[in-house]
Amino acid sequence: LWGIVNNAGRSLPMGPSEWMRVEDFHSTLNVNMNGVIAMTMTFLPLIKKAQGRIVNVASVLGRVAANGGGYGISKFAVECFSDCLRRDIGYFGIKVCIIEPGFFKTAVTSLDPIERELHRLWNQLSPEVKASYGEKYLDNYIKIQRLIMNAVCDSDLTKVTSCMEHALTAAHPRTRYSAGWDAKLLWIPLSYMPSFVVDIGLKLVLPRPSKSV
Repeated sequence: LWGIVNNAGRSLPMGPSEWMRVEDFHSTLNVNMNGVIAMTMTFLPLIKKAQGRIVNVASVLGRVAANGGGYGISKFAVECFSDCLRRDIGYFGIKVCIIEPGFFKTAVTSLDPIERELHRLWNQLSPEVKASYGEKYLDNYIKIQRLIMNAVCDSDLTKVTSCMEHALTAAHPRTRYSAGWDAKLLWIPLSYMPSFVVDIGLKLVLPRPSKSV
């Protein structure tokens, strides 16, 4: 076996962290983090014999924590697991590559399921938590999600698949691949900024609760 590409993933539930239950985190982590580890460790002996490739699809949200829920956490974990693995097994001639796509038009970024999940999360909150955010917070949050997805999502998926192809077949693959204009021009540069700059930038685009408690 020459190579594997760990691409399977789920994004939902995603929303403000306080809206999540523990099982909401686990449902995403089980696929995006545990799944990557399980697939890699299962096939690693065969990859080792071939001195082949392991390609893990992370995300720009594995560089910048912009959303609550398990998605960003899992992608940070994929970054860490890939770095550790590359350093551990590079001696054996195995290449470990990380792909960090920006926002693309896929099932992961489809607005309908995102909005359904946000409504579900909102409806399970206690009256006290709802009151702390205010009745208009959910509507404003959804409006911002629509604006971001419609403005940023790229429909050209070959920008991602060409990275996968290069990582699998090139004589000298790159350690990291950034796919998409937003990854190159927005998210990756933002990830090198001081934390307070990122905090301020995200505050400008996220809705504010109507009052504090």
